[in-house]
Amino acid sequence: MRYRFVIAGFLAFLMLAAAPVAGISAFGGAAQAQSVISRVVVEGNQRIEPETVMSYMQVGAGDRYNAEKVDESLKNLFQTGLFSDVQIFRRGSELVVKVDENPLINKVNFEGNSEISDEDLSKDIGLRPRMVFTRARVQSAVQRINALYRRSGLFAASVDPKVIRLPQNRVNLVFEISEGPETRIERINFIGNKEFSDSQLRGVITTEETRWWKFLTTADSYDPDRLAYDRELLRRFYLSEGYADFRILSATAELARDGESFYITFTVDEGQQYDFGTIDVDPGDTTLSREDLLSVITTQTGDTYDASEIDNSVERLTVEAGTNGYAFARVRPDLNRHAEERIIDITYKIDEGPRVYIERIAIVGNTRTRDEVIRRELRLVEGDAYNRVLVDRARRRITALDFFSKVEILEEPGSTPDRVTLIVKVEEKSTGSLNFAAGYSTTEQVVGSISLTERNLLGRGQFVRLQTSLSFKRQQVDFSFTEPYFLGRNLSFGVDAFATQTNQQSESSFDVRQAGAGVRFGFPLSENSRLTTRYNFTNRKITDVPNDASQAIKDSEGTSNISQIGATYVYSTLDNPLKPTSGFRFSLSGDVAGLGGDTYWIKAETAGYYFYPVYEGVTLMLKGTAGHMEPYNGDEVLPIDRFFKGGNSFRGFERAGIGPRDDSTGDSLGGQTYAIGTVELTFPLFLPEEFGVTGAVFSDFGTLFEAPQTSGVNLEDSANLRASVGASIIWESPLGPLRFDFAQAVLKEDYDKTEFFRFSVGTRF
Repeated sequence: MRYRFVIAGFLAFLMLAAAPVAGISAFGGAAQAQSVISRVVVEGNQRIEPETVMSYMQVGAGDRYNAEKVDESLKNLFQTGLFSDVQIFRRGSELVVKVDENPLINKVNFEGNSEISDEDLSKDIGLRPRMVFTRARVQSAVQRINALYRRSGLFAASVDPKVIRLPQNRVNLVFEISEGPETRIERINFIGNKEFSDSQLRGVITTEETRWWKFLTTADSYDPDRLAYDRELLRRFYLSEGYADFRILSATAELARDGESFYITFTVDEGQQYDFGTIDVDPGDTTLSREDLLSVITTQTGDTYDASEIDNSVERLTVEAGTNGYAFARVRPDLNRHAEERIIDITYKIDEGPRVYIERIAIVGNTRTRDEVIRRELRLVEGDAYNRVLVDRARRRITALDFFSKVEILEEPGSTPDRVTLIVKVEEKSTGSLNFAAGYSTTEQVVGSISLTERNLLGRGQFVRLQTSLSFKRQQVDFSFTEPYFLGRNLSFGVDAFATQTNQQSESSFDVRQAGAGVRFGFPLSENSRLTTRYNFTNRKITDVPNDASQAIKDSEGTSNISQIGATYVYSTLDNPLKPTSGFRFSLSGDVAGLGGDTYWIKAETAGYYFYPVYEGVTLMLKGTAGHMEPYNGDEVLPIDRFFKGGNSFRGFERAGIGPRDDSTGDSLGGQTYAIGTVELTFPLFLPEEFGVTGAVFSDFGTLFEAPQTSGVNLEDSANLRASVGASIIWESPLGPLRFDFAQAVLKEDYDKTEFFRFSVGTRF
């Protein structure tokens, strides 16, 4: 009996224990069925398709309901910026996504702005019609507008955005702007400066004190970014003057009580001035010669310490190491300062770096230009040791082709650590042009021209041009073709043909018609030098010589043939061949006429240009030219073949205004020898840079002389120095550079012809 009771109790316990488990299983099955999402319903959308909303959901039909994924979906939808409100909730087995769409911007307007145009504001704020409206975007636009006004010196400006609701869930945005008074820099003060005056330091920085004549510039308006840049300019200035311990303790801008002006104060600690002490080079593990490395350093012991010269020396040492096979060499200047002796010892330490070889060269982006046109400028092939200097030179050569708007040479890892792949990435630009031009110059008077030019013919890198130009004094047609790599070699070949008719009645009392053709070959001698040889044949006829012309002109009337060979050597380190600001260019040319023609002379000319950047935007140019010619074979150099100077070549004098002249007729006869020099300083004017207007002051000086005595000619011929001084205004106009020269001759002969004003189209270089 007792055992029966125990068994019954045990069975009852099992049944009670099993009952909850069974209940949980039964209810769990129902809950599981309820947690499966039967479908997702999107509500409240107007423009946006349900599929777009669904693409941001982390759960969908057939998935189990998951609170974490629902939260992620909610975040995703809010992050799109398309909705002002999003709700996700259960409706039975359905998952409902209820959205409230942000409106679209219909129009953006500005009111109250006069200092900054609507166009400039629109570019800066990043809002435009058909964009989705959000409060965050409007606040960002307000901040951008305020920043733009601060950069313009209007710190009192305020912006009030207005939102105008429209039907179909659209809005108009109106930014109401109160510009307030313009805040200018009333005073710039320096505290702690002993070696340099306030005026000297003001000349270093870009911020300027306001003056009534500076109404065309914004340099006298307060700009925090400009102030930060000025701090760097001051630091560079002191470091270049030897003050290695220089510090700027503070740079503050205090707004005046009237809110219309700022007071800028720089507090500095100049420290003491240092000189360079011992200068040495440690080649490290390289095989580079210490003496060769020392020879490229730009500083010497005893020179005033200059941090910029250290940077220059590091760059020159890096180039020197790179050209000698250490493409990845790193140069680290180690400075040892001796405060008591006021000297700084420098040791340039060179780390060899790993040797890397070019595994592959790929060219991308050249949709028109052939691969070989680019590859031949690389002068690198697969298997060569990677050389950063040669790669940089290759990039500059490809850029100089002027076929591409963008040139990049990217490096990607090769198949092994000591291999690299070079990716030459280019973007093509238009290389063909059909130009129509018209203008007026004091030399040619009314001028018109039509030219058809293709600088990259059929993607082969060939140059072809057909041009015709007409003026009251000159009519010309010419054709030119150049193959830069003749027969696949680094040898250029070109052909030229021309026909001209020129009226020189006002200068020398004759007209001349010429027609001719020529061939030329050119090849580089080094990275910066080139030699060009040429042959030209010209048929020439001098006509319409009046009875009262000089006897020398009358004697040259008729037809002649000129057969000449020549060569020109050019060496150039200019930073920009069209608008140089630094570098040197030297040329030397020689021509011999008489090989098959009926005119016999030898001519030599040379020219040198030196450009030096005095200051940002200010460039000094020194120029010298000279030439001489001699007849041979018993001949005489005809006036038309001689040198004529004046006009653009010697400002302050008319075209052909200096040199030998028949005093009885006033005809210019030209000279066989000349030498002319120029000193010119170009600088920005007080106009926005985008206007493209610069100024210049200059002096031209030199002479032109030596004409043979002809019977019946009252020859005036003097080698005395002529000189002029003047100023210029240069405008980089859409039609090309326009130049207005105002010059006064200060040294001249009585028979020279002067002019005060000259207007010309095109650059003098």
